[in-house]
Amino acid sequence: MTSTPFQRTIALPAPVCEQAAQHLEQAAKRAVDGAAIPLKAFREAADNDFTLPVPVVEQAAACLLVLATETAQTVRPSALRATISVALRLRDAVQLDHQPALSTRFW
Repeated sequence: MTSTPFQRTIALPAPVCEQAAQHLEQAAKRAVDGAAIPLKAFREAADNDFTLPVPVVEQAAACLLVLATETAQTVRPSALRATISVALRLRDAVQLDHQPALSTRFW
C-alpha cells in the first residue's frame, strides 16, 4: 500500500488566478528564479476549480514580489501596483490558511 502525503490547498477567486498567471508569465520571461512551477499551476488552475497547493501559492507570491522589485524602475506605477497587489493577495491567502480555525467552545 502506498500513501501520498496530504497536501494543503487553497481555493482562490478566478480573477486572482488569472492575474497571477499573467504576472507569473512576465516573471518567467524575465527569468525570475522559481517562476515556472507556479506559472504552470496557475495556468491549469481553472481545471481544478482554482484550487492550488499552498506551497505553490507561496512560491508565486515570492516570485511576484521579486518581479516587482526588479521592474520597479522600469514600469508604470500602475503596473507595479498591480503586480504587488496580486502578490499580497496570494500572501494573505496563505497566511489565512496557516491560521488555526477558531473554536466556538468557551473554556
